[in-house]
Amino acid sequence: MQTTFTPEQLENPATARANEILRACVHCGFCTATCPTYQVLGDELDSPRGRIYLIKDMLENERTPDAKTVKHIDRCLSCLACMTTCPSGVHYMHLIDTARAYIEDNYKRPLSDRALRWVLARILPYPTRFRIALLGAKIGRPFARFIPDPRLRAMLEMAPKVIPPVSRNDDPQTFRVADKKMRVALMTGCAQRALNTDINDATIRLLTRLGAEVVIPKGQGCCGALTHHMGKEDESHATAAKNIRAWVAEMDAGLDAIVINTSGCGTTVKDYGHIFRNTDLAADAARVSAIAMDVSEVLMKLDLPEGEDKDTRVAYHAACSLQHGQKIKTFPKDLLRKAGFTVLEPADSHLCCGSAGTYNLMQPEISKQLKARKVKTLETLTPDIIAAGNIGCMMQIGSGTETPIVHTVELLDWATGGPKPPALSKSHSQKPQVPILR
Repeated sequence: MQTTFTPEQLENPATARANEILRACVHCGFCTATCPTYQVLGDELDSPRGRIYLIKDMLENERTPDAKTVKHIDRCLSCLACMTTCPSGVHYMHLIDTARAYIEDNYKRPLSDRALRWVLARILPYPTRFRIALLGAKIGRPFARFIPDPRLRAMLEMAPKVIPPVSRNDDPQTFRVADKKMRVALMTGCAQRALNTDINDATIRLLTRLGAEVVIPKGQGCCGALTHHMGKEDESHATAAKNIRAWVAEMDAGLDAIVINTSGCGTTVKDYGHIFRNTDLAADAARVSAIAMDVSEVLMKLDLPEGEDKDTRVAYHAACSLQHGQKIKTFPKDLLRKAGFTVLEPADSHLCCGSAGTYNLMQPEISKQLKARKVKTLETLTPDIIAAGNIGCMMQIGSGTETPIVHTVELLDWATGGPKPPALSKSHSQKPQVPILR
């Protein structure tokens, strides 16, 4: 794609990066075949190619974003399926992030939009605040049908029926092991700590059982992804910087990996090196990104015991941030098979479930269509259990099916001697018995 940025414009690192990305695009349209919003809406401007044209025009002309451009940019899920499909290597993620930051700085949204984004940015990244908000949503959920704004209804409907108690395993501490194979830091996250404490608990049990000393660093928190995808760079960079400092302190004491069990966070943390490339944190951010790993990557390095066949059908949902953002496609399935589970994959495994961070709250109508399609393809497999590697996907899919859904590490923990995942114990539709190890 030909661009006409001036030398003065290209002095801005974000614009220079956008120029590189735009020039890589050859207008082939392969991305439209795997774009969820294009599949649902059928509008060229709701495809990556269409959004690239809008972004190019906006940035080149340094124009104030109009409502039409903002609407189509906002509808992007950032699922990054287009990056997997693109034969030219267009780094769409960095381009859409630049566009969102530009819109945030140059466009005045309607009051209702500004209020919603303000609330989400000040609640979701903070576990205590989020937990209180969930309690309020739980109380208000019976009245959701009387609320005209679909976004507010979605906020009430997302509240889980049971809000788990705080897990003290998320407090700063070290879980030591007798025969240490590696030392890792576990990122405990933000929303996950309020929505489902079973995931971190199972991760700690599994890693220590396999010989990894697990550190919960003091000072870590939200990865910054939620505000980053809203274009709120100052807020996202501030929270990310806290993580970098917390993890570097542990790295100085010896650290083999930063383990992340929420794939959306993993995609962002692995990009810290790029995000902070022109700051005084550049070197430390690059160090962090270099050892950031999804939990499945770390487990592949450890000696997971091989399990006998458990006669348990597990439908594996591949989170977009894991398969497209981090390019991790086989590890979770390989681990589940090694543990003795029968792994099934839906026909549309490359397409998004519609969760996408805060997307299901800000674009609920499109999100519901994507959820319905994903649930249908998963249920067609008649699984006993659905497994995923991202809390957002778990909440999204779980709200549309009676089939129990758990994190991959919960199944692996159970298969290697840990407790049965609580989500399975609450369900009457599953049949698995206590796993047998070889």
